[in-house]
Amino acid sequence: MRKGQVIIFFSVFLSIYGLVNYYIFIRGFQGLEYHSEWRLSYALIFLFVATSYFVGRFLEKRYLSVLSDVFMWIGSFWFAFILYFLLSVIAIDIARLLNIAFGFLPVAGSQEWASLKFFVFVATVILTFLIVFVAYLNAKNIRVKRLDLAINKSNAFASELTIAVASDIHLGTIINRRGTKRIVEILNSLNADIVLLPGDIVDGDVEPVIKQNLGEVLRTIKSKYGIFGITGNHEYIGGVEPAVKYISDHGIRVLRDERIEVAGLTIIGREDRSATGFAGKKRKSIEELAEGVDRAKPIILMDHQPFKLDEAVSIGTDLQLSGHTHHGQLWPLNFITNKVYELSWGYLKKGNTHIYVSCGAGSWGPPTRLGNTPEIMLIRLRFTA
Repeated sequence: MRKGQVIIFFSVFLSIYGLVNYYIFIRGFQGLEYHSEWRLSYALIFLFVATSYFVGRFLEKRYLSVLSDVFMWIGSFWFAFILYFLLSVIAIDIARLLNIAFGFLPVAGSQEWASLKFFVFVATVILTFLIVFVAYLNAKNIRVKRLDLAINKSNAFASELTIAVASDIHLGTIINRRGTKRIVEILNSLNADIVLLPGDIVDGDVEPVIKQNLGEVLRTIKSKYGIFGITGNHEYIGGVEPAVKYISDHGIRVLRDERIEVAGLTIIGREDRSATGFAGKKRKSIEELAEGVDRAKPIILMDHQPFKLDEAVSIGTDLQLSGHTHHGQLWPLNFITNKVYELSWGYLKKGNTHIYVSCGAGSWGPPTRLGNTPEIMLIRLRFTA
């Protein structure tokens, strides 16, 4: 990404982040009118958690340590708290506006008013902690989703194959050694013929992955005919070349606008769309990637971001696998991803092309999920022609 674009992006992001945090902070500060002696402690705690993620990222770049991990975990959780505190504060402000018209709350400035604001403050904090805790437990509970698909083509190699799919693992500080082992254990329990990783294998900067030696965990993935991955936007965010080299050095074949024939299948792996913005590199068109492909044989396409799904249909793809969306990761953000993408999560058939967009096995930012379930796919392909 060009320097000017980086400056604009982070300026916009930090401005929005600062304004949202200020809005939440002020409403919380006002809620402590009944116990004004708590306001200083509240302000210091708020400042600490609101800046933790950025402190953690700064420390990670200079010296990975337990201290940087602590800041990263606190800061990452804070993103989830921001969302639900923001929704709560907006709901409270709507109630205040309705009160202007209908007058159902105590008189502003009265003892009852101050007491009510404090009660709402405490109730909001407790409720938000409960929501985030439930979302954390949900994110830890990776499910195996099974899909049985009939491909109307012949495969001289086998009459059926099983494919394990884990998208959006996001290896790093949050998806650490323990989390990585859990994902690998699930993959290995499926005894799949082929393992596919459709992007965002690494969360960003590869240094936390190297420090924890997560590559050695990846190396223990078992597959009869190979483990194949593609780049996602997060590989580009953190530096695509070091990330791909590390992944490749630990037993995963990364397909970067490439195709490979394995077990009677043609597997096409697209470079992520982020290649243009982050590296100034134009990825190949779907027609270029499909040139010379025997379309009588089964074709699997991995494309991290599920845009322009008709492109897969146009080259006779039998199965497209994508990720990226996380289905919003935290409700109600799924309403946004449902508007942005033709398919935010799940299965769709277009023509003769089966499409599956996974909400991912890991998580970005907060280690929390609500409104979706982290998943690893086991897809059984039956060749019926």
